[in-house]
Amino acid sequence: MTIPIVFVHGAFCGGWAFDGFRQPFEQAGYECHAPNLPFHERGADLDRLAECGVREYAQSVVHYARGLKAPPILIGHSLGGLVAQVAATHMDVAGLILLAPSAPWGVMHTTLEETGNAFGVALLGDYWSRPIPPDYRIARRSTLDRLERNDARRSFARFAPESGRAIFETVHWWMDQSMAAAAPPYKITAPLLAMAGGQDHVNASTTVRRIVNRFPEAQADFMEFAAMSHWLIGEPEWRDVAQSGLAWLDQRGLQARKTKKKRGALKLFGAGEREEVRG
Repeated sequence: MTIPIVFVHGAFCGGWAFDGFRQPFEQAGYECHAPNLPFHERGADLDRLAECGVREYAQSVVHYARGLKAPPILIGHSLGGLVAQVAATHMDVAGLILLAPSAPWGVMHTTLEETGNAFGVALLGDYWSRPIPPDYRIARRSTLDRLERNDARRSFARFAPESGRAIFETVHWWMDQSMAAAAPPYKITAPLLAMAGGQDHVNASTTVRRIVNRFPEAQADFMEFAAMSHWLIGEPEWRDVAQSGLAWLDQRGLQARKTKKKRGALKLFGAGEREEVRG
């Protein structure tokens, strides 16, 4: 049976963010899915978006996975990496690949830049009660910083508002008494790989390593791409990230279903052509 992959996008994005990144996984034979998190499509009900938090996002992933034929591999980017961790505490998953993931409840920042970003969000006032519109200057400086100008503008043109509540539960988790972003490692038994960019201005590689260090050494692995920033799914070296993920899946025994050659039935004038089937 083919192992499905569910890609979980980050803040201000949608499933479209994986349009390119998912292709090597599809070519390798995985059944790939990249759904939108609730109310992340253009024209969505922003009032309802504002009511959503990390738990609602995670529950949407759990609900989506129930429609699949097997426990999926979750591949989450940024906020989606946090959502994937939370979802994995409520469902069976085959594996987790976290790309520049946001840290769960209880994992402290490791850099002054991350702390400064959190302070900057606090200046937005009661942002936790409303949707937050995307800001090109911020995205260009912190997320799309290694893309060519035109590529950055094309990507940003597809950005959508994000739930302030979800941002609050992620960035200022220590003030969230509900602990919505909690993802206790003892509730996650699947193998896990976290990848980070050495130049990430959002989720520093040292913080991502701290996420990994919560797990047993045999369960979790860490990779750093020294020259990369936060947009691991679309920077010039994104194929290296994808291929590293595929190699790790192979190492962990989570290969896609292989194709086999099967001899066709004999026909009147000899053997039929061989037919590729999934085995």
